[in-house]
Amino acid sequence: MSRDRYVDFLRAWAIGLVVLGHWLITALVREPGGEIRTPELLATVPWTQWLTLGFQIMPLFFLAGGHAAGGSWARARAAGGTAAGWVGGRALRLLLPAAVYSGLVLSAVGICSAVGVDPNTVELVGWAMAMQFWFLPVYLLLSALTPPLHAAHRRWGLLVPVAMGAVALVADTLVVAVHMPYVGLLDYVLVWGVAYQLGFCWRDGLLTERRPLPAALAAGGALAFAALITLGPFPVSLILVTGQTPSNTDPPSAAMLAWAVAQVGLCLLAAPAVRRLLNRERVWRAVRPVGGASMTLYLWHMLPVLIVAAAFYLTGLAPEPTLGSAAWWGLRLPWLLVLGVVLAGVVRALRPLERGLSLLYERTRPDPDFSRSSGSSRYWLPGLGLAASVTALTRFATRGFAPDGRFPVLPALGLLLGTTLLTARRRTTADRNPGEPKEALREAA
Repeated sequence: MSRDRYVDFLRAWAIGLVVLGHWLITALVREPGGEIRTPELLATVPWTQWLTLGFQIMPLFFLAGGHAAGGSWARARAAGGTAAGWVGGRALRLLLPAAVYSGLVLSAVGICSAVGVDPNTVELVGWAMAMQFWFLPVYLLLSALTPPLHAAHRRWGLLVPVAMGAVALVADTLVVAVHMPYVGLLDYVLVWGVAYQLGFCWRDGLLTERRPLPAALAAGGALAFAALITLGPFPVSLILVTGQTPSNTDPPSAAMLAWAVAQVGLCLLAAPAVRRLLNRERVWRAVRPVGGASMTLYLWHMLPVLIVAAAFYLTGLAPEPTLGSAAWWGLRLPWLLVLGVVLAGVVRALRPLERGLSLLYERTRPDPDFSRSSGSSRYWLPGLGLAASVTALTRFATRGFAPDGRFPVLPALGLLLGTTLLTARRRTTADRNPGEPKEALREAA
């Protein structure tokens, strides 16, 4: 009952748009030889790039994540928890489903490679199943940085996201004007970190205590975005388009930062009306299951595309009008409906796995007071596990699960190592003294 329904709604709304957006722009073409090709809609039909303004909803993920993480870390601190214990628990909550998903996909890649499936097909499937992974390493890094970021928030408040945004603009200028390598990597943490940090500010009332501020964020961000795409060098597309430079997402650009600020403002302006709707139990009952299954939906939503491709495109049953034609758009509705039915079946089939992961999480997550009474090696091993996992997930995000049609041995071993180190059971003082209550710390985390 203490959860903020609007924050949960933002997660559900964001995941719904991510799934819908990926399905909408996915185009399949069967070649005369039977191969499946995936032309890029945003590049082939340029006006569709304007649609990304509505479907690029990741700022809301980070805003809601910052709001939730700020509250969770504040409660853990108040209950005597440590940063190591809290970060380990948050990382494990994301990594367990991601690791199981990756293990299943990698197993399929290994089997396909062993039986001689065409490497180009294996590479395409591996890319499709990893296209959403870019979010995970960034979110894991921000979760790991939450204790110092929240400490900065408590001291300086709104000055922190302002400073992060300013540094992001400098980094983006170096990327666009000087083409300085690797500097753009900072913007993955800085741009998305601004939305995450604004989540702290939102939770503590800093964004709502001044009534004009949400409107100023919405109007200022939208105007800055308009100026950057009309007078500046940035494209309108907020999703990566092959060959388009500079890009607004790889790395996140000044235009993406402006759009994120505008989205935060719009989100705050819509909050009172949406909260009134969510107070209706019928509405809330429709929203809650989507939020509860958000990680499953996010990870598995491209599997229905592969199933439908095999059932209708490899067999030649699917009609194939010209990409972007009126007939093609007319077929998008049955396409989305079929994918929705298949995804519902996938989610239902994965329920036993979800329950198993929940039990595994409760058994393996570090205690909130972990490291206060643990040896130094037990402190840095989870950190090493987190670093290995982030590196492996980044590799999958950039090259897919089957680069060049081959099994990615090193990233697979890195994810296995990272997950193993994070799930290794660590004994604390309370473990050695069972009479000491830990429930308060667990509830706070």
